[in-house]
Amino acid sequence: MRIAIVYPPLKSEKGVPLLTQNRQFQWFSRPTYIFPVIPATAATMLKAAGHEVLFLDGIAAELSEEEFETQLAAFRPELVVLETKTPVVKRHWAWIKRFAQVRGDAAGEDAPRYVLVGDHVTALPEESITQPGVHAIIPGGDWDFGLLDFIAAGCPAGIQPFALRESLKDVPWIDRDLVHWELYAKKNGNFRRTPGTYIMSGRDCWHAKCTFCSWTTLYPKYRTRDPIDVVDEIEMLVTKYKVKEIMDDSGSFPVGSWLTTFCNEMIRRGLPKKVRLDCNMRFGRLSLVDYKLMRAAGFQFVLFGVESANQETLDRFCKALKVSDVIEGAQWATEAGLDVHVTFMFGHAWEGPKEIANTVALARRLLAKGWAKTLQCTLTIPYPGTPLFKELKANDQLNTLDWDEYDMRRAITKTPLATEAEIKCAIQEVYRGFLQPGALWHRLTSTRTLFDFGFYYRGIRSLIGHLVDFK
Repeated sequence: MRIAIVYPPLKSEKGVPLLTQNRQFQWFSRPTYIFPVIPATAATMLKAAGHEVLFLDGIAAELSEEEFETQLAAFRPELVVLETKTPVVKRHWAWIKRFAQVRGDAAGEDAPRYVLVGDHVTALPEESITQPGVHAIIPGGDWDFGLLDFIAAGCPAGIQPFALRESLKDVPWIDRDLVHWELYAKKNGNFRRTPGTYIMSGRDCWHAKCTFCSWTTLYPKYRTRDPIDVVDEIEMLVTKYKVKEIMDDSGSFPVGSWLTTFCNEMIRRGLPKKVRLDCNMRFGRLSLVDYKLMRAAGFQFVLFGVESANQETLDRFCKALKVSDVIEGAQWATEAGLDVHVTFMFGHAWEGPKEIANTVALARRLLAKGWAKTLQCTLTIPYPGTPLFKELKANDQLNTLDWDEYDMRRAITKTPLATEAEIKCAIQEVYRGFLQPGALWHRLTSTRTLFDFGFYYRGIRSLIGHLVDFK
């Protein structure tokens, strides 16, 4: 069977869509392409099963609509799979309708069937299955496995059953050549060294309770790969593809004995001298000793979700986190030699100017003290399917149900205590925190190589882009 996994180009005056492998969608002024681990795994599994596979990312390949559709039509797919997300789902519906009509007229009985996957259609499958041209919905996060089951069943129409796999032992290493990994190897704000790529040691987060996270609908149960298998894959990426940096995009990197085994094996093989590791992590779980072990194992860039400096908000989001954990953990990780990246969200329904100012102050303090090398701010977006969306919708606290607007360009949550202008000004104030004397000094004293210089130069350009994004 000829199967295409695709991302159609989405031209917009808003910028470049950050769509692949992304929990919080945003249009960026400067392109950032994230390697799509689950779609790439799906393509690899399909090829191994004997199917003919086209992996066509029109966004990362920077194709025009005409170039993209010409390549797709030349492949003559029988099945076209699209990973979609709330802010672009209407665009994907429109593209399917138009391209299906074109291919139907041209190909007749050989017209392809269209399948949607991702967190939005997992939350609201009935909405998409009624759209013209949509043949089936495969919900859930393990849709790479689900796609194989779907094809084995004869590609039935409608909403397909959803079930997580109990184990990830059958997850193969990705065929990097098949999915054109080089498209994602350089234009990524997280990479200090290139070429870089992504892996996932687990699906998805061992906490999995944050009420705002769209991936809790995909992965309600945390599972991990074998740590030795992960190290084997890293060694292959370093040896075969000369990869210099690897981002593990599990929602939270595994901890406990898994982390110890992984780190010791990385050290035993001497891999920290050859590759730099990045990952997502949570404050409040690791000790200074743990962070030092991670640094010895090659970790450098570690991302933490903070979201707010107000304990009420952290509790309402079920983050199981104290503000003191953030400060202590950021200090420990920095002391261990890790580059700390933190994320904050603004525009919570119950937060006013005082609470917003608290978060701004914490973010700027982390930068000034050198306890955070980089950070990212976003507007609160309550995605369908999340507990936060259900809560706000039930309380009439959503400004709109127009999915096009869920793209971080406007406040979706009604905030009677603060205006949208105040929220965006707060975000800009945080980003200007990079220009504080303390932050500049820590960046200057930590710049030791050309890689560091290039990373911080790109960071300045990204800073300007973010100030434009939230003007």
